[in-house]
Amino acid sequence: MKKARIIGTGSYLPEKILTNFDLEKMVDTTNEWVTARTGITERRIAADDEMTSDLAVKASERAMEMAGITADEIDLIVVGTITGDFPWPATACIVQDKLGAKKAAAWDVSAACSGFVYALASATQYLETGRAKKALVIGAEILSRVIDWEDRNTCILFGDGAGAVVLEAQDGENGVLSTHIHSDGSHWQLLYQPGFGSRHPASVAGIEERLPFLHMAGNEVFKVAVRSLYDVANEALNANDMTVDDLHLLFPHQANRRILDAVNKRLGLRDGQMYVNVGLCGNTSGASIPLALDEANRKGLISEGDVVMLDAFGGGFTWGSVLLRW
Repeated sequence: MKKARIIGTGSYLPEKILTNFDLEKMVDTTNEWVTARTGITERRIAADDEMTSDLAVKASERAMEMAGITADEIDLIVVGTITGDFPWPATACIVQDKLGAKKAAAWDVSAACSGFVYALASATQYLETGRAKKALVIGAEILSRVIDWEDRNTCILFGDGAGAVVLEAQDGENGVLSTHIHSDGSHWQLLYQPGFGSRHPASVAGIEERLPFLHMAGNEVFKVAVRSLYDVANEALNANDMTVDDLHLLFPHQANRRILDAVNKRLGLRDGQMYVNVGLCGNTSGASIPLALDEANRKGLISEGDVVMLDAFGGGFTWGSVLLRW
C-alpha cells in the first residue's frame, strides 16, 4: 500500500499584528498578565476584506509551489475550519474555484482545533487506497470574527492564519505512518460557539446575548487537553513500536504555553523536541499545526527520514495525532 507523503508546505499570516499592548487599550488586561498566563505576545488579525478562503488560497499556493505541482493535478481539497466563509457551501469548494483545481473533490472538516489533523487523516485514506494521487490539506481560520472582544479570558488567546500541505501517494517508507482520531461529545458545552445554528437561529436578541461568540470554560478544557494530547501522542508511538526518543519534532496544537509545557513535561521530551510558535501567532485553531509545520520546514529544521508527529486537541471534544516519516 502506498503512503501519503508531504511534498510541500505553505502558510499565510495576515499583515495586521495585534500585540498585548494593543489589548491593554481594549480590555482590562496587561502585557505581563497575558504573557504569564499564555506565553502569547502578539497575534495576527485578518483585514476586513480578507475571508478564510483567501488565507487558505495563499497558504495553498505556497505549498503547491514548493511541491512543484499545478492546480489541475490536485484530486482532493480538504479544509479544516470552524470559521469558513459561509455556514455552507464548504470553504473548500470556494478554495477549489479560486485555485482552478477543477477536477478536485472538495469538502470541509469541522473538528475545531483538531480540524487539520482530522482533514489529514481523511485525505490519507484516499491516497493510501489509490483513490487519489495528490491531495491539498488546509487548516484556515479567522477566529477574530467569532471572538468576544470584551471577554479578556478569551480574546487574548486567538489569532488568524492558514497553513497547507500537499500530499502525494508514493511507494517507500516515507510518509504518514499512522493516524489516530477521537472524540467525546459529552464535553461539547465546555468549548463552543452558541449561535447561530439550528439551536439558536439568528436573531437580534441572540446578538445582544453575545451568542455568535466563542464560549470556553478554560480550566476544565486545560485538564482534558493535556491528558488527551499526551494519550494520543503515546498511542501513535506505541502503534509504530517507537518511543519519544525516535521522535525528531512534535508539532502540538498551539493552544497556549501552559498547555504545551504541561504536555512537554508529561512526555519527557528533550529540549527543542517540541516546536512552539504560539507566542507570535496565538491560538489559530485548525491552522496552528500546519502554520508551525511550514515555519519549521522553511527554517530547514526537518530533513528527509525524520520522524515527526502532529498532535491536536479541540472543541467537541476532538483530538488526534499523525505520525509520519518526512
